Amino acid sequence: MAVWDKKILWAVMLVLTGALGLRVNYPDPVCGIKGSTVTLPCSFTPLESVKIIRVVWCKNHEFCQRETPSVYDSESNNNNPRYRYLGDQKGDCTLQISDLQEEDNATFRFRMETNDPIASFTGQSGVRVTVDQMEIRSSRDVGEFKRGEEVTLNCTTSCSIHQLEVSWFRDGSALSETGPALHLSDLTAKDSGNYTCGLKRNNGTLSVPYSLHVETDQEGGGLLLIVRLVVGVLLILFAVVLVACVSKRTEEKVEDSIIIYNAVDSTIRRQTTP
Repeated sequence: MAVWDKKILWAVMLVLTGALGLRVNYPDPVCGIKGSTVTLPCSFTPLESVKIIRVVWCKNHEFCQRETPSVYDSESNNNNPRYRYLGDQKGDCTLQISDLQEEDNATFRFRMETNDPIASFTGQSGVRVTVDQMEIRSSRDVGEFKRGEEVTLNCTTSCSIHQLEVSWFRDGSALSETGPALHLSDLTAKDSGNYTCGLKRNNGTLSVPYSLHVETDQEGGGLLLIVRLVVGVLLILFAVVLVACVSKRTEEKVEDSIIIYNAVDSTIRRQTTP
């Protein structure tokens, strides 16, 4: 019942304020990169006969009245410095949000209060802010590469940013490339490292690191050495077996020769014996 009472009360207030000509104009939904700065252009139309005594921005609340936690309150001395009011108390209600965080993934609403409570008004529609983070996507599914291979790293975001200018880093050191795509060809061990990207001139927007590892000369040489060692051992074993077989056959032939010799000798002796 309480919920319906609030909805009825809000509907009545909306009709009254609409009849008075009060309104707030919000921008289209805004998408921003985590760590970046976004501006919410806003304008409002107050009554000429009243004096505005307070302006407030809040998030995820339909009424945005005094008991509602706010991100900016013209009567407060403890406003969060990330939220900067660029407007005035005449018709501009622009709000700037710096160092955008996940908690800013919300609907923001503006409220003006006047010396006449009937003329106080909250723009219920609000402006939706979506927070996204830069992400590196690779043209290869794995991060392990051999020397001489190539890969393209793409710095992406779900936000529609025209002509995205980004900075690239490897192990924290800036690279010269500034486009959304980083192409690495003829890879060597020097290309190994953790790659990050972010909006140009704003290191607070860096992506989660992408780990890239290129096989070193030692790793390649070590594998070749192991292969050669295994082949060498197999050749030695083959030679030992071959020598053993030859020796055995030689011994068998010598034994056969001795037997034949003894048999012939015995026959000759019997024939010569009177």
